[in-house]
Amino acid sequence: SVSLSVSLVSLSHVPPGTGKTLLAKAVATECNTTFFNISASTIVSKWRGDSEKLVRVLFELARFHAPSTIFLDELESVMSQRGIGPGRGEHEGSRRMKTELLVQMDGLARSDDLVFVLAASNLPWELDHAMLRRLEKRILVDLPTTEARQVMIQHWLPPVSNSGGVELRTQLDYSLLGDKTEGYSGSDIKLVCKEAAMRPVRKIFDALENPQTEKNPLPNIKLETVTTEDILEVIAHTKPSAKKLSQKYTAW
Repeated sequence: SVSLSVSLVSLSHVPPGTGKTLLAKAVATECNTTFFNISASTIVSKWRGDSEKLVRVLFELARFHAPSTIFLDELESVMSQRGIGPGRGEHEGSRRMKTELLVQMDGLARSDDLVFVLAASNLPWELDHAMLRRLEKRILVDLPTTEARQVMIQHWLPPVSNSGGVELRTQLDYSLLGDKTEGYSGSDIKLVCKEAAMRPVRKIFDALENPQTEKNPLPNIKLETVTTEDILEVIAHTKPSAKKLSQKYTAW
């Protein structure tokens, strides 16, 4: 007889700045599981044999606290292709750590433990082939759509916002800005909104730095309204960080 089990391992390959870590935390919260956020600095050690022990302890903890989710962030920094590089001189400790991680993931596939492994990578084509075989599901988290970009801009720059007792008003054409930010990731849009919100503040600083005279008294200082033109000017000087790689992610 042949039995098929539910896939508990998946890879999320995403352009930079699209919120892969936030998405992983949301998955763990919705599934009501214990969340382990793992990066290269968590399991890589300079001491001989420690990296393999850390990997083994991680999976033992995940089994003990099951149901649990292990999130491997920036997977390419831990599981790059073995034997590839200048002089093919990969360190022995790195190879042992990768082998232990593969063995532990094989152990999950053969057991009934409710441990879900979710990995994220900005460079999925650099991952080791043995790891790709174990990552049964591959999910592309693409750049935000026009509607999503409009919602993001409206979230960061609503018509009226009050932060720290300072009221900021905006008059924006969200539909136009959604079209103008094509190819921008979530972090790019946040940066654009922050820069646009700082423009009225910079104008106040410029007014205060100018020398005051009787003919040129101190003006009435107040925050100006952020307009669509302000954001368009910021967009002209802020280029998208992942637009050129979008097609490569889709093809992979």
